[in-house]
Amino acid sequence: MKVSLFWHRRDLRFQDNAGLAAALQGEQPVVPLFIFDPKILDKLENRQDTRVMFIFDEVQRLVAEAEAAGGTMLVRYGKPEKVFAELLKELDVAAVHTNHDYEPYAKTRDAAVTELLNKHNVTLHTYKDQVVFEKDEVQTKTGQPYKIYGPYKRAWLARLTEADYRPHPSADHLDKLARVPAGSRPTLADMGFERSPEHIPGRRLVTRTLEQYADTRDLPARDSTSRMGLHLRFGTVSIRHLVQRALEAKAEIWLSELIWRDFFMQLLWHFPHTAHESYAPKLRDIKWRNNEDEFRAWCEGRTGYPLIDAGMRQLNATGFMHNRVRMATASFLIKNLLIDWKWGEAYFAEKLLDYEMASNVGNWQWVAGTGADSQPWFRIFSPDSQLAKFDKQHAYVKQWVPEFGTPRYPKPMVEHPATRDRALAAYRASRDLHA
Repeated sequence: MKVSLFWHRRDLRFQDNAGLAAALQGEQPVVPLFIFDPKILDKLENRQDTRVMFIFDEVQRLVAEAEAAGGTMLVRYGKPEKVFAELLKELDVAAVHTNHDYEPYAKTRDAAVTELLNKHNVTLHTYKDQVVFEKDEVQTKTGQPYKIYGPYKRAWLARLTEADYRPHPSADHLDKLARVPAGSRPTLADMGFERSPEHIPGRRLVTRTLEQYADTRDLPARDSTSRMGLHLRFGTVSIRHLVQRALEAKAEIWLSELIWRDFFMQLLWHFPHTAHESYAPKLRDIKWRNNEDEFRAWCEGRTGYPLIDAGMRQLNATGFMHNRVRMATASFLIKNLLIDWKWGEAYFAEKLLDYEMASNVGNWQWVAGTGADSQPWFRIFSPDSQLAKFDKQHAYVKQWVPEFGTPRYPKPMVEHPATRDRALAAYRASRDLHA
C-alpha cells in the first residue's frame, strides 16, 4: 500500500493544519510522523526540560487521536535523514508533506532530507502554516523585505483577507489516516530525559484577556497576558485561529503582537546571520565588558534592582517572564552591565518555555539597538523608572523577591546614571569606527 507521510515539526495538532490538510486530500492514505532530533535535544543541559516533556505529551496525544481515527502515528528518535532512510525501506512512500520552518538549522535539515528523498524519487511538499504571511509575501513597493515594523504592520493589515485566517479542514479528513506497524516509540528515558515538575499553561484563550489586554498588558502583577507563546511555538494552536479571535474581540494591540511575530520570522528568513550577529554593522564592534560574576548575578536575580530580580526569578522558577519585564531585564544586562546581548539571548533560549528563535533574537536586538528595527541605541531603560511605572505597589516584586524591603535585600550592584553613560560611550565608539 502506497502512503504519504506527514512530518509534524512545529505543528503539534491535527486541527487547522495546512500541510496535513493538503496531504489528507491527496490520493494516498497518510501516516503522521514526529521525529525527536538528537541534534536539538543534545543542546539541552537540563534533563528535566519542561519543553521536552510538553512536546512528548503532545505527541502522545496525537498518537491517541490517530488511533481513535483508525490510523497510526509514527514516533522516532534519531537524525531526520537516517529516520527517513529507514522509513523508505519499511514503507512504500509516495510523498512526504510538511509545513515550513524558518530557522537556520531547519533550512539546513530540510535541504538534507529533500536531497535524500529525491534520490528515491519521493517529493517533499511544504506549506505555510505557522505564520499568516511568510518570506516574501509582504514586501515594500520596490520588492525588498520590510526592516521597520510600522510600515510592515500597515502592509500586513492592508493585505489581510478572511481567506488568510480561514481554518484548514485537516480534522475533517482523519479517516484518510493509514494503519501501519507503529514500531517502537521512544520514551523520555530512552532520550535521556525525565518528567519535569513544572506546570504547563493551558491553551484556552479567555475572551476577557483579549478585551482587557490593551489596558493591562504592561502590568506584571496582573498576569493578564494570553500565555499563548508556548502553544504558538510548538503549534498546538493555530495562528489563524488566534488572528480570528483577535479580530472578533477587536483586540488591536494583541493582534499587533501576532504581527510582530510574523515580522520577526520574515526578518530571520531574509537575514539568518542575525541569529548570531548584530544586524547593524556599525554596532558589531561594541567593547562588551562581559563580566561573568555580574552575568551570574543577573541570571540569579541578585542585582539589587527589584524589578530585574523579580523577572529573572520568575523565569528561573517557571520558564516564563512577563513581556514588559523581559524588556527591562534585557536592557539592564546590555546597557547597565554592558554584557553582549547574545549572552542574554542564549540564557533566555535555555529557560523560556515559549522560546522561539526569531522572536527572541528580534526582541533582544530591538532592546540592544542593534537590530533591523530597534529602539534607538541611545535610549536606555531606567530599572527604577520601569518599577515605578509598571509595579508601583510592588505586588509583582514581593511575589518573587520576598526579602525586598528588608536588610537581606542587596544594594544595587551598579549605579544607573554611571553605567548609562558608560554604555553610550561604548556604542559611540563602535559607531565611530565605521564613520
